[in-house]
Amino acid sequence: MNEQRAARSVEAVFREDRGRLLALLAARFGDLDLAEETASEAIEAALQRWPVDGVPDKPLAWLLTTARRKAIDRIRRDRAYAERLAILQVESDRAAPVVPAEAGFDDIPDERLQLFFTCCHPALSAEAQTALTLRFLAGLTTPEVARAFLVPTATMAQRIVRAKRKIRGARIPFRVPGPDELPARLPGVLRVVYLVFTEGYAASSGTDLLRPDLADEAIRLARILHRLLPREREVTGLLALLLLTDARRAARIDAAGGQVLLEDQDRALWDVDRIAEGRRLVVPALTGPGVGPYAVQAAIAALHDEATAFETTDWPQIVALYDVLLQIEPSPLVALNRAVALAMRDGPEAGLVVLDELTGAEELRGYHLLPAARADLLRRLGRSTEAAAAYRAALDLVGNEPERATLARRLRELTDP
Repeated sequence: MNEQRAARSVEAVFREDRGRLLALLAARFGDLDLAEETASEAIEAALQRWPVDGVPDKPLAWLLTTARRKAIDRIRRDRAYAERLAILQVESDRAAPVVPAEAGFDDIPDERLQLFFTCCHPALSAEAQTALTLRFLAGLTTPEVARAFLVPTATMAQRIVRAKRKIRGARIPFRVPGPDELPARLPGVLRVVYLVFTEGYAASSGTDLLRPDLADEAIRLARILHRLLPREREVTGLLALLLLTDARRAARIDAAGGQVLLEDQDRALWDVDRIAEGRRLVVPALTGPGVGPYAVQAAIAALHDEATAFETTDWPQIVALYDVLLQIEPSPLVALNRAVALAMRDGPEAGLVVLDELTGAEELRGYHLLPAARADLLRRLGRSTEAAAAYRAALDLVGNEPERATLARRLRELTDP
C-alpha cells in the first residue's frame, strides 16, 4: 500500500471518527489536551505504520489503542500526573469498558455524547461552547474555528485554551447528565449546533452568503445527536429543521454568489431527498405533548418546502405555528418572523404594525433584518421615502456582502427607478 492511499485511509477514519476518538480519550483520562495530543500522535504513528503494514481491519480500534498507550506513557513520565494516573487506573478499571485491540467500531462504546455535554457545559461562555464543539466534535482546526468567528487564530487559540483550562480547573465531569439534569442541559447542546448551522446558512459577515462547511458540520453533529438520543423529540426536531432549511441551499445564490430571495428561488433546485427526510422526522418531533421550539420551526420549514410556488405558501398555517412558537419561546426574533408571515397573510400594513412595536426591542438592536423587513413592507405600501430610510438603516447594520448588495439594489430601485 502506498503512502498516499494510507494517508487517505487515515484521513477518512479521522474525519469520521475524530470526535469519537477524542471523546473516548477524554472520558478515560479527563483531559482534553492529553486527548488531543495523543490522538494526533496516534495519527502520526498510523501514517508511518499503515503504508508498511497495511490499514488494519479495525482502524479506529488501532488508533484508540495506540493513543491510550501513548497517554499512559506520557502520564507515567510526568510526575505531576502520577497521582492522577493512580486514580484513573482505579476508576477506569471500575467504570470504563475495556476495549480490546481487535475491537471494531460497533464494539467500542460511543462517548461523544459525554463530549457534547462537556463542551456545552453551562459554566462555559456561549462563545467557548461553540468554539469547543467546532474544535472537538466537528473536527475543525483552530484556524478554521477562528475563521468561523472572524477572529485572529491567536485569539481563538487563547479562547480555546482558557475554556479547556476552565474544564480542568472546575473539574467539569466528562459525563452525560442524568435524567433529572438532561432537560435543563440538552437545550444548550442543541443551541450550539443550531448556531453553527445558522452561521453556515447565512454568514454574519464576509463575501459569501453561505458557509457550506459549517452547515454540513452542524447537520453531521445533529445526526450524531439524533443517533445517540433517538427518543429526544427536540433532537429529532432540530435535525428536521436543519435538513428542511438546508434543502434550499442551491437555490439561495446565483451563479455570481449573489443572494436569491425566497420568492425568486428556482424550487427545482431544492434538495428533494433532504426535504423528504426532514418531513419524515417532523412527524415524531411533533407527536405527543409538550412540543418544543425546534419541532415547531421544522414544521414551518416543511410548509415552505411543500409549497410549489411562493404565492401558494400556506401563510395562515405558518402564522398559526409562529403563534405556537411565541407561546413556548417568546422572543422579539420570533415575533419579527411572525410579523413577516402575518404580512403575507393579511397584507403589509398588518405586518408593519407588529414590526413597529419591535423597534425598541433590545435583542433586535443592531439586527439588520428588522429595518430590512420594515423597508420591504413600506416599499410594498408605496411609502418610498420611508422605505428608502429603512433600507439605509439596514445597510448601516448588515455585515454580509451579498445581503448588502440585495439591500443596495432595493434602495436604488426606489431612489433611482
